[in-house]
Amino acid sequence: MNECVRRLPGAEEIFLDHVGHFVADREAAAAALARAGFAPTPPSVQVNPTPDGTMTPAGTGNVTAMLDRGYVEVLFKTADTPLGRQLDTALGRHAGVHLVAFAVADAAAHHARMAAEGLPMQPLVSMQRPVDTEAGPDVAAFTVARLSPGVMPEGRIQLLTHRTEHTVWQPRWLRQPNGALALLDAVIAVGDVGEAAARFSRVLARPAHAAEGRASLVLDRGRVELATPDTVSAWLGLVPPGLPFIGAYAIAVASLGALRGRLASAGIAFTVRDGAVIAPFPDELGQGAWVFVEDAAALPWRR
Repeated sequence: MNECVRRLPGAEEIFLDHVGHFVADREAAAAALARAGFAPTPPSVQVNPTPDGTMTPAGTGNVTAMLDRGYVEVLFKTADTPLGRQLDTALGRHAGVHLVAFAVADAAAHHARMAAEGLPMQPLVSMQRPVDTEAGPDVAAFTVARLSPGVMPEGRIQLLTHRTEHTVWQPRWLRQPNGALALLDAVIAVGDVGEAAARFSRVLARPAHAAEGRASLVLDRGRVELATPDTVSAWLGLVPPGLPFIGAYAIAVASLGALRGRLASAGIAFTVRDGAVIAPFPDELGQGAWVFVEDAAALPWRR
């Protein structure tokens, strides 16, 4: 596992913050997370504050499984807005992971950087969602830098700054029954590794390290692995339904033995391979797979 154990970055650091499943049925998806041993939070609806102080629907809502470092998000449509329609379009391809979000200390500065480099950007967004805390109602607030639709065909690739760590990472939601501790890496199958790596390198301001059939972007916490379909299949036994495809993400767990017992008792299929447990998502969460490890060095692409 990377050395950094802080939840949020400082200065110029970039962390892999969360991944998002796009789903049609919120309740079924949350139940699937629970079967796999995650502890999903109650659903919340995302809103955007306006200059006059009112709130407008963002178009999506979410349920999350909060890890000590990073989290897993399930997104569903709540209103007919551009963001809601983007979710519909993604679901038209397949249900599954269509969002990878990276935490930065200053999303506005990264928004300006990407725009100055000629990357088409959407306006910087201040987003929030209501949350219940043990002290009463509160909000989770974020500043989000998003590229224009189509710039990153892999999905909704965004950089964000967390404004309310205390409401997002509430201690009561951090204990996952399956022992999940941290989000490690995201794996994306692409048709042209070099082209995709160049784009991600511009967005993340990090070099891409190329090898045969793949390229890695190593962040201050976490990695993005871009690979050919054959390489992804060799790693995971997973055949992409189309390209590009955010096919898998890796999670560190306290005990693979306990995790295997949890998955088996829930009837969730998995394979064990050289210190990693690979489990296809339940259908309610879409196409793709989890890769669970105790030690990040056991991940197929890190060996």
